[in-house]
Amino acid sequence: MRYEKAADIVALAVRLQASYRGLTMDQITDEFRISRRTAERRRAAVEQAFGRLERNECFSDRRLRWKLRSPNLAGLLGVAPQSLAELELSARAHDRAGAAERAARLRDCAEKMRALQRHRPTPPGRDCDREVILGTECLAMQPQPSPRLEPGLLDRLREAVRRCRVVDFAYRSPAKAETRRRVRPYGIVHGPRSYLVGPPAGGGDPRLWRLDRLSDPVLTEERFGTDPDFDLHRFAERSFGVFQQEPFEVVLRFAPEAAAEAAAYRFHPSQTVTRNDDGSLTVRFTAGGETEICWHLFTWGESVTVERPTRLRLRLAEMCASLAARHG
Repeated sequence: MRYEKAADIVALAVRLQASYRGLTMDQITDEFRISRRTAERRRAAVEQAFGRLERNECFSDRRLRWKLRSPNLAGLLGVAPQSLAELELSARAHDRAGAAERAARLRDCAEKMRALQRHRPTPPGRDCDREVILGTECLAMQPQPSPRLEPGLLDRLREAVRRCRVVDFAYRSPAKAETRRRVRPYGIVHGPRSYLVGPPAGGGDPRLWRLDRLSDPVLTEERFGTDPDFDLHRFAERSFGVFQQEPFEVVLRFAPEAAAEAAAYRFHPSQTVTRNDDGSLTVRFTAGGETEICWHLFTWGESVTVERPTRLRLRLAEMCASLAARHG
């Protein structure tokens, strides 16, 4: 068997063992970019090399999933120094953003990975590869929020989400004094700032609660049922950033000199891109968050034109006029 084929089989075995629910055949073909027949042969090779695969049928989509549970895989796994360096670089990014606990978790994971590798023979020079990468790469300096969260806050909120328990916490808003709130936690959205997502315990639509304004969370004994119609990812994609607003269609035209850069930019998951005959680029997407869209469009200067909707173009013009008057 060629090395490439053996590596492919081990790679699939790793994914099948790492996946919580297992992988469908469609997922295998998509992730490894192979045909279904090749996927079936590779799955059979994994079973031959590492033992019988579990077959699970998911009740939500009625699709057959395959999962591996084998103690024989551990001795074949190695963690590349590039991967360990990426964990440290990600930890540094979390440190800069004020997410010290998330950074600590990444470093803890990296240290355990390194410890598990110590019993294995190390190729010459491999030990210093990680240090070389970290010594020759760094994060660009960018202005960004650096909120500090109460120690242990994220873990307690995650527990409330996992256990479907109403959480009671102190919340400070810019215009009001600190008050106690009771919320049904649906999930957490991370970005420049992190937000708890969930409706008030008394009812209503899901809202965003900034974690840096939240303190003293207490898990109550009150449980709640999950909303089958709520999807956290769809909720997050409704907006351009995090501010929730009824989504609307946005059409932007980028000048020819900015078209190449705009084509390599991901403005929103729903976007479509059209190259025009004059060299310009048209980008369409559907999202809410007028103000956040305008904030971003400032960075493109005169190279972008808002074609639709009119209200977004007027809002951008209003913000530009206000800024010019302020500094005129």
